[in-house]
Amino acid sequence: MSGAAFVLDPRLKADTQPVATLPLCDVLLMNDARFAWLILVPRLAARTEILDLPEAERTQLWQEINQVAAALRETVPCDKLNIGALGNIVRQLHVHVIARKEGDAAWPGPVWGSGVAEPYGVDELQSLKQGLRQSLAQ
Repeated sequence: MSGAAFVLDPRLKADTQPVATLPLCDVLLMNDARFAWLILVPRLAARTEILDLPEAERTQLWQEINQVAAALRETVPCDKLNIGALGNIVRQLHVHVIARKEGDAAWPGPVWGSGVAEPYGVDELQSLKQGLRQSLAQ
């Protein structure tokens, strides 16, 4: 595992917009305006599971998940937060944090594979990213 350089999976790069850099993870926003959906990607090469992380990094990851979830909930009012690390298609370790609202495009089911993504407009994207960055900085 050591020695390899971290490279963001091209599928994550294609589907997201960068929001912030935390001590362990990059925070990315899925470019789908139907859901406020963040992804945390630890900048560690060759990791596929949370259990692949040494204890200190696992602890840091959970702290960052909590920080991002709180910022998302503060920025985007929601009824429920969904948090998950699936990785069935994109094997690179990443954690989804999704703000869900009753009646959203996939409610009450999962967001994965639900319909067709609707990209953010430029102004909406910039406003959401700015709000998230402000919340994360607190």
